[in-house]
Amino acid sequence: MIQKEQVKEYFCDNWKDVVDRMKEGLMLVDTQGKILYTNKALEELLLFSTEELLGQPCEVLECDTCFGHNMMRDGKRCTLFRKGFVHDLRCSFKQKNGDRVQVLKNATVLTDNEGTIVAGVETLTDLTAVVNKEKVIDDLRKQLSLEKGFHGLIGNSLVMTQVYELIKSAAQSNAPIIIYGESGTGKELVANAIHQLSTRTGAPFIRMNCSALNENMLESEMFGHTKETVTGTDRSKTGRFEAANKGSIFLDEIGDLPLITQTKLMHVLQGQELERAGDHQPIPIDVRVISATNKNLKNLITENKFKEDLYYKIGVLPINIPPLRQHPEDIPLLVETFINRSRLKTEKNITSISKEALDLLVSYHWPGNIRELINVIEYAFVICPLGEITLQHLPQQFQISSGPVNDIGTIQAQSHSDRRQQLLHVLNKTSGNKSEAARILGISRVTLWKQLKKYNITVDKSAY
Repeated sequence: MIQKEQVKEYFCDNWKDVVDRMKEGLMLVDTQGKILYTNKALEELLLFSTEELLGQPCEVLECDTCFGHNMMRDGKRCTLFRKGFVHDLRCSFKQKNGDRVQVLKNATVLTDNEGTIVAGVETLTDLTAVVNKEKVIDDLRKQLSLEKGFHGLIGNSLVMTQVYELIKSAAQSNAPIIIYGESGTGKELVANAIHQLSTRTGAPFIRMNCSALNENMLESEMFGHTKETVTGTDRSKTGRFEAANKGSIFLDEIGDLPLITQTKLMHVLQGQELERAGDHQPIPIDVRVISATNKNLKNLITENKFKEDLYYKIGVLPINIPPLRQHPEDIPLLVETFINRSRLKTEKNITSISKEALDLLVSYHWPGNIRELINVIEYAFVICPLGEITLQHLPQQFQISSGPVNDIGTIQAQSHSDRRQQLLHVLNKTSGNKSEAARILGISRVTLWKQLKKYNITVDKSAY
């Protein structure tokens, strides 16, 4: 076992090697502030060699917390020699190239056997990584503040301002709300804003997509089931209505609910109680219902696909979210927001968009609405190397439908009339690969599927 005396002897003989292995920069100064010694870490941190610093006053490093206060000027000594120590002081030093580096400084005085101060020793910890992280966090805070807008909804146009006011009013009531809007307009954000502004804000906000499950699964998800109902399970399931008790439930795509589920939902809303599948014990609930759809429910009623009594039950307070093409004046703010978001997420140095590209985005008709705009910016971040997003960095549909951007009506009319041809062109280019086609078009697979259905396009890969 190594004895303490051996360790002490080793350190005395090899102290320079030990100090040079330190990750922190170390500097030794005399009582006049002249540099007596620096280790390798300090050389790497400040870019000066030891030979360049030895004998120099420490003022050459221009520490921003002590520069300008000479060691003995006007009888004043620096903080270290006045107090005897410096603890966890954030400051900056000048590097040889003129740049400044942020460090965490700790220092103490050294004394002889009689207690007389003979020197001071400082350690400098590089805070570059910490400062960079703090900058990212600060940027994120600013971005969140910008994106927050109105509870995540972005836009200062008159139509969006009117939506915000309607949301505020609706939130103060417990009446059922239905949100109408095309895909990608932000209906879930509206539902969340209503919940956050309501008296139920501290209670659960439960989401459910009514088009994502089959009829049997829908009932189980909505109202729960006992363990005896489902083969292979040993426990009961709490439905989403029960989970949302005292709070709000958001039923997205409610127009896709099967008729039998609509009937059961109507009974729950009327009685404010539910029964789990396989159980006959009523469970009282107190839930605020917020529904959403991109369909015309009145047309569905005419087609016997939606129950009229349910329509009136869930639609006491309707809120219509305008499609993006109806408030193009918000597009510059949205683009700026999504560029900042993508830059923070990808750490890619893309900061702006050219006027020509922005004009084209403003003039576009946006069938996929804000979700499509997000996809377009994310696509541009993949294609654009850095700096500014230009026309060539936009997805394929903008390359095809480019035209005189100063004539918005012409561009929109052209986009509508040529949309089917655009889709066929991209599908041909991707040999019928829908995922790749959606990526090139800057839209989601769901949006692509809906557009293929709208324009009666059948994808048969064998034809390519």
